[in-house]
Parts: sequence; structure tokens; C-alpha cells
Amino acid sequence: MTIKIGIAGYGNLGKGVECAIRHNPDLELSAVFTRRDPESITLLTPGVNVYPMEEAISKKDSIDVMILCGGSAVDLPVQTPLLARHFNVVDSFDTHARIPQHFEAVDEAAKEGNKVGIISVGWDPGMFSLNRLYGESILPGGHDYTFWGRGVSQGHSDAIRRIEGVKDARQYTIPVEEALEAVRSGKNPELTTRDKHTRECFVVAEENADLNRIREEIISMPNYFADYDTTVHFISEEELHRDHRGIPHGGFVIRTGNTGWEDENSHVIEYSLKLDSNPEFTASVLTAYARAAYRLNQEGQSGCKTVLDVAPAYLSAFSGKELRGRLL
Repeated sequence: MTIKIGIAGYGNLGKGVECAIRHNPDLELSAVFTRRDPESITLLTPGVNVYPMEEAISKKDSIDVMILCGGSAVDLPVQTPLLARHFNVVDSFDTHARIPQHFEAVDEAAKEGNKVGIISVGWDPGMFSLNRLYGESILPGGHDYTFWGRGVSQGHSDAIRRIEGVKDARQYTIPVEEALEAVRSGKNPELTTRDKHTRECFVVAEENADLNRIREEIISMPNYFADYDTTVHFISEEELHRDHRGIPHGGFVIRTGNTGWEDENSHVIEYSLKLDSNPEFTASVLTAYARAAYRLNQEGQSGCKTVLDVAPAYLSAFSGKELRGRLL
């Protein structure tokens, strides 16, 4: 059985999903939907059509799972609940503070349509969330630490680009090295959000734009920059393309804790990622969870789920018997 995938949005993330589908023989790209002129888009996959986003619902009978590749700031809060009434959906909504609200909206819509929606899929939220859960379950009473970067955050870069007067932008998240080393050494420091990371922004402004206003809007943006020491650099478009073309990222989830009757033995769990391409890796996670969304719906399930709710075996193209023989 081949699972037919639709892609909503064909930016860096959407292109990454197209590439990921190529490496999964049980998946097939059925259609791509865009807010741009469909004629302006050339896919890598031959024989697949590109449609206006407004036509997505009319194609629901030919798509098993829709993977949503829009931004978390504006697109996904609207698109995911709308499409979850008609498709099994997977998105990468990454505004951590708003995930509960997003979950409720998608849950209501997916149950109404008898579909499965899996939200906040990627590496954080996503793979890092799973490792935080594993760590605190295995070492209760310990300490959790998450560090991101150094790398380009797609969501934060997109949020900057949506500011009036901004032509393009890249945002780098940078761990504070002293804080990271203190955690790894088992000191269990108490760290605020500002203690753990800094943010560095490279912005191409429109001609005659108010740079002071743009800078102030960035550094005061809630849920994105307000809680961090943030540096804003205004550069030319040529500099951005020359020096900031790649989209690397990565990070660490660290759990420290103790075992023994008197907590005499200490332990450190560390999970790390080093990514050449943030969007392509995120797309690969989305694609695996698209398989899970389809399978869960085939079993009769509906409503919203997160990575914390989905058993790992649902992600794999292999059967339970094959997984037990190879991986246990």
C-alpha cells in the first residue's frame, strides 16, 4: 500500500519533504499546493502537479496525508485546523508557548472530520521533546537542560521576515558555552532562558525602511526574542546570499540525575543533533510522522496528537516483526 502525500507550501521545508519522500518507497508525492503562482514552481518529482492553495480541499480524495510546510507565526494556526477537517495532517508548529492552544484547535477540527492531526513535529519540538520525556521518566527528580545551535532557526527567521520593511533575514541561535559546560560537568546550575542562549539576527531591510523600528520590533517580539540577549545586524542582500546561504542547526538535550538509596550515583543522558540542513532534517521527521498519521487513522483513530502520543513503531516502514528482529 502506497501512502499518497500532499505538500502544502513549497519553500525550504516543502522541498525537503519532496526529497524525503524520494527515500521512502512506501510514500508517493501526489500534489503540491502553494500561495504562489503554480506556473512559477518546478518540482523535482516528474509528473506531479502544483495547484493553488485554495484548491487543496477539492483534492482530498487523492491524498492520504497532507504535510503542512508553512510558518508557525501566521500560517499554521489557520491552515492546520482548516485542513484537518478534510485530511490527515502533520505540521511543524514550533511556537512552544502556544502548542496547547494549537492542539485544542486541531483536535476539534480533526475529530469533526474523523481525521488524525499530528502537530509540532520536527526536532524541537519533536525529537528533543521525546528525549526530554525519556530522560525525566528514567531519572525522576533530576534536571533537564536543552540547548539549541549554533544554527539558523527557520521559525525565528520567518518571524523577522514578516516585519514591515524587512526584505530577508537569518536568525542564529547560539548556546552560551559556559552554561553548556556547567551542565555537562554535573554542576546542575539554575539557568534562565537568557543564561542559556543568545540570538543573532542578520537582516536585509527594504530601501528607506526605519531600521530603528525594525530592530525594536525584533528584540521585543514575545515568544521569539524578548527573553534573550539579541543582536541585530543590518546587511546587504549580497552579503546575506554570500555568507548565510546554508541552514545548519543542531543542539543538545541533557538530563542529569541520581540513583541509589542515598542518590550516591550520578548519571548524565545526552542526545545531540548536528544538522547540515535544518529544513531537510525537519522534513524527514515530518515524513515519518505522516506514515504514522495514516496508520493511526486506518485503525479508526481521530483527533490531534503530538510526538509524545505516537508509538515509535508507527514511524517505521518495517513491520513489528522486522523491527523486533533487528532493533531490540
